[in-house]
Amino acid sequence: MRNFFYDIEVVKSSTFSLPIISVGNLSVGGAGKTPHIEYLIRSLKPYLNVATLSRGYKRQTKGFRFVRLNDTALLAGDEPLQYRRKYRDIVVAVGESRAIAIPQMLQQYPDTQVILLDDAYQHRAVTPSLNILLTSYEAPFYEDHLLPGGRLREFREGYKRADVILVTKCPDQLDHAERTTIINKIEPLEHQQIFFTRYLYGHPYSFYDPRRRLALSSDLDVILVSAIANTDYLVNYLSQYVEQVHSMDYEDHRIFTDQDIAYIDTVYRQRKNKRKVIITTEKDAMRLDLHRDTIRNHKWPLFVLPIQVDFLENQEGFDTAVKEHLLNFKS
Repeated sequence: MRNFFYDIEVVKSSTFSLPIISVGNLSVGGAGKTPHIEYLIRSLKPYLNVATLSRGYKRQTKGFRFVRLNDTALLAGDEPLQYRRKYRDIVVAVGESRAIAIPQMLQQYPDTQVILLDDAYQHRAVTPSLNILLTSYEAPFYEDHLLPGGRLREFREGYKRADVILVTKCPDQLDHAERTTIINKIEPLEHQQIFFTRYLYGHPYSFYDPRRRLALSSDLDVILVSAIANTDYLVNYLSQYVEQVHSMDYEDHRIFTDQDIAYIDTVYRQRKNKRKVIITTEKDAMRLDLHRDTIRNHKWPLFVLPIQVDFLENQEGFDTAVKEHLLNFKS
């Protein structure tokens, strides 16, 4: 009903005089919004003054706030804090109401040239100038169902609001025939462009000192600590290079408790292999950082696995689509 009222303009949506790029999905988590936002940040910030705006999921603060380097995940949320610490020359803000937050961002930083909305596909109060929809290869929206029977936040027809559709977390080898099958199942509208992406993982770096790197090897016993929507892609990657992966999965965005830390330590101590390490994701590291002193006292060999988005083909086509949108934007 809410979408219907926006569609017929009974409920009005706000527009702004600068480009607003939204990245979101139809399902509950797991499509890879964070690394795709980071891809856009890296692509745009050499040329434009970039800002990101998120709601700050699971933070314990309310209302609008700019994210600071010394914030914690409890103050800002894990993903906004990750953006702030990794890309220190951009503006990062959180706010439940994007329509209220954007004017506050522009008042404080009037030189902002583009705002990236994180996980805002269902936030209809703001009309993005470019709407990017993510759907994962292993759980595409066209095979999913509404909550609680499936993982969709809204009806499948919501994909029609997208300008660009990215099929994410694809296998390295995805032939032309299968891509064509996926495109046909999506049934894109005439104006919609579809691209396929995968993840590239870097060398894990030390939680305590990012300059230290870990080389994955066949004699390594990995305890994977993660609170993300789906770990299959990550486990499959690590399993190619190490002896064993023991995955400790928690619900998405979990705020780790003292009991969680104690249990992780117990599991670590019980592993027999002398070559054992704990690996986590960058997003989870933001929340584990709340227990930094305890973790340091436990003397875990804790490493963080960095991730980047890679296009299976036609990366230039996606970059051009974003560039043309920015060049042709009219306030």
